[in-house]
Amino acid sequence: MDDGFCWLTDDSSLEFRQGTISQSTGTISPAQFRHTISAFHCEVIHRDVRRLPCDNKAMVTNATIEALLGRRSIRKFKDEAIDDDTRATLETVAQHAASSQFLNDWSAIRITDPATKAKLAEFGHQPYIATAPLLYVFVIDEHRNARIAERKGIDPASDEFHLKYSYRFTQAQNDAVLALHAMETAAYSLGLGCVILGSLLNNIPGLIDVLNLPEYTYPVLGLAIGKPDQNPTVKPRMPRTMQFFENTYPADADGVLDQLPAFDEEVHRYYDLRQADRPVDAFSDQVATISRQDVSHQTLLDKAAAQGFRLDQ
Repeated sequence: MDDGFCWLTDDSSLEFRQGTISQSTGTISPAQFRHTISAFHCEVIHRDVRRLPCDNKAMVTNATIEALLGRRSIRKFKDEAIDDDTRATLETVAQHAASSQFLNDWSAIRITDPATKAKLAEFGHQPYIATAPLLYVFVIDEHRNARIAERKGIDPASDEFHLKYSYRFTQAQNDAVLALHAMETAAYSLGLGCVILGSLLNNIPGLIDVLNLPEYTYPVLGLAIGKPDQNPTVKPRMPRTMQFFENTYPADADGVLDQLPAFDEEVHRYYDLRQADRPVDAFSDQVATISRQDVSHQTLLDKAAAQGFRLDQ
């Protein structure tokens, strides 16, 4: 099972490298490893496991890179509050993310009301949302800028006000995602766990109503943060050559997929170890399944138009 990756844990006595496990008592084969993991409900692999590319042993590293390489979605949190200083730090870090043209065209709503949390958990079909110690919804916010422009004599309802058009909508959406990612990275660097909540967008009208979002605002993503009460493994990532190209997109589309079978096997193995009691499709099968899912009801134009945006322009 030489997949070209190292599995490292916080226990120096256990190291899975190039298909074997080296222990103080000797080595065991990949098959024995698989059996051991299954027998003990993945207790070993659910330690603080990091997965690093073995084909890049000269990779530069520091604490930030380690935190990013070890990034995992955490969906179970300890019932412990996040202190005010940590919360303020995370929010300040988010404010320091890049902002296109310095428009600061995003905002984040911190959800503390249990009833609102429960409603968001209902929207996202994820019960853990209701118990997240810190919960945010990041939104496009041209409402604030519209009020600023209005004070400068510009009527937001007029064609002169361009912050409601598709270019600015996308710009603000990107800024909101950058701010969320900055907060998430900072949280991981402090030993906290996070999960990004795209599932909240399952009910955009409901979300807009519950959060009392005014004209020229629109929800982008949610972020739940807390002290981890689980330790899942890091998901595999596809080979860099499948995602990073030089100068132009490769003309040989089939060639890009040459490494897909190996990645399919790696993803299947990951889910098999994580969920040994239920079959999981390979990566390419997951893509095919999702590509057939009907999301025609999730139209953006009409929902954004209801918030004052004109995305057809």
